[in-house]
Amino acid sequence: MTDWPSAERPPADPGADNRVRLGFERQSVTVRIDQIVPLKTLREGVRESRKYAQIVSSIKAIGLVEAPAVVPNPKNAEQYFLLDGHLRIEVLKQLGIETVECLVANDDETYTYNKRVNRLPPIQEHRMIVRAIERGVTEAVIADALGLEVGSIRARFRLLDGICEETADMLKDTNCSMRVFDILRRMSPMRQIEAADLMIGQNNYSLIFARALLAATPEDQLAAPAKKARKNDLTGPTSQQISRMERELATLQTQVKSVEDSYGIDNLHLTFARGYVAKLLSNARVVRWLSTHRQEYLSEFQRIAEIESIGTVGTLTPQE
Repeated sequence: MTDWPSAERPPADPGADNRVRLGFERQSVTVRIDQIVPLKTLREGVRESRKYAQIVSSIKAIGLVEAPAVVPNPKNAEQYFLLDGHLRIEVLKQLGIETVECLVANDDETYTYNKRVNRLPPIQEHRMIVRAIERGVTEAVIADALGLEVGSIRARFRLLDGICEETADMLKDTNCSMRVFDILRRMSPMRQIEAADLMIGQNNYSLIFARALLAATPEDQLAAPAKKARKNDLTGPTSQQISRMERELATLQTQVKSVEDSYGIDNLHLTFARGYVAKLLSNARVVRWLSTHRQEYLSEFQRIAEIESIGTVGTLTPQE
């Protein structure tokens, strides 16, 4: 900060407030769970989901990583409205924990926090696990924290075995499943790159598409074990089946081209609509009114507002 001499200091604007407004209070508070009022209802079946199980395991193994965000109820000094961390609070209730340390927000906002965190692509998850193991964290501890089997952690650790570096770099930010990499490693490095380029071009990372690319791969572009497996596999695809898949792929490409002209404007309209709904739900008073008078609308609006991007479907996520 510049130390201005008194004679040279710029004149202060009495109407201006140059202070930076903090989003949270500097000190967290410890709140009883029964003092916290959720501002949204959990969707049916969420307690049976894998994500919920991961949060349970994570809190049991390493405790609460991310503090929930709350705002005081202006009409009741003993209550706090929950802005972020509904799953975490539900898990704490299940575990019988009575108090939790919370961040106190200065704004009455409900949709600004954890939902902005992108899901972790498989390759990034693999690299995270590799770094953790290199630092001495055991597979059992990682598995316990993520709610996975040790064998699953080992599979994620070996995700890029047999995958060439160029292919891994191309797919590092995509959400193709682990089984897609099992298909890719049956191809030669050059064919892996071609297949990755086709998946990116079509924005299709499904296992079915990967299998179709494998079936259409010439014999000389397969990895050695895959060549032997194809030779011994009497149930492998015939030339007629491969031709049919190629025709279906060509038809699919034609259909994709046919909607390109309208896709942009349709996507723009949907994005604006989602943003408008999210803005409405960022007002806690609107959420409380809907919760009281139009509960069925609230759950649908929340589902729309939580869409991270139009046209994509929301493996690893932070505690929510």
